[in-house]
Amino acid sequence: MSNHIDKTNNDSNHSRPLIIGVSGASGLIYAVRALKFLLESDYSIELVASKSTYTVWQAEQNIRMPPEPIAQEQFWRSQAGVTSMGKLRCHPWSDVGAGIASGSFRSLGMIIIPCSMSTVAKLAVGLSSDLLERAADVQVKEGRKLVIVPRETPFSLIHLRNLTTLAETGVRVVPAIPAWYHNPKSIDDLVDFVVARALDQLDIDCIPIKRWQGHI
Repeated sequence: MSNHIDKTNNDSNHSRPLIIGVSGASGLIYAVRALKFLLESDYSIELVASKSTYTVWQAEQNIRMPPEPIAQEQFWRSQAGVTSMGKLRCHPWSDVGAGIASGSFRSLGMIIIPCSMSTVAKLAVGLSSDLLERAADVQVKEGRKLVIVPRETPFSLIHLRNLTTLAETGVRVVPAIPAWYHNPKSIDDLVDFVVARALDQLDIDCIPIKRWQGHI
């Protein structure tokens, strides 16, 4: 196994931003860890958190996430522990006129981490009631990369059918299911494995995880 990080695509990757959507599913640590590594690797991030995310922050951490974009940027940076590296712009969930809501906006793609089953359902039937859903719908209609990290258990038949619909349109589905072959020693190790596998779908390799190299 190796901790080698391939940065050959970094120069081209950094010329366009990555859109990150954070929906109201449990597991905000996945979004925080993704931001940490992306910002430390000097990526440009366009972030939109759904209205329900405010409630989840309160429930999981007893923390209030500020609604104002500038204050929210500082909030996410503080949670990720990255004060100045990379570029981060936050968008209000209601701002459906933001640049990321347009098909003309050029990006590396979009990842929704974590992704609630409500968001999955709306995307599967083409509904976009806020900026997160609209930005994701744009990725689908434009044939661009969209990765979702659903965090739910168990999956109902409705959930599975909605996930299948998205997969059939080209959306990459990476459930928040960690592995153990890399000998995790902490919760962060388990979370980072999931985040790294999700970013793999966008050809982004910025997390020093141990990758399977076959039997030694």
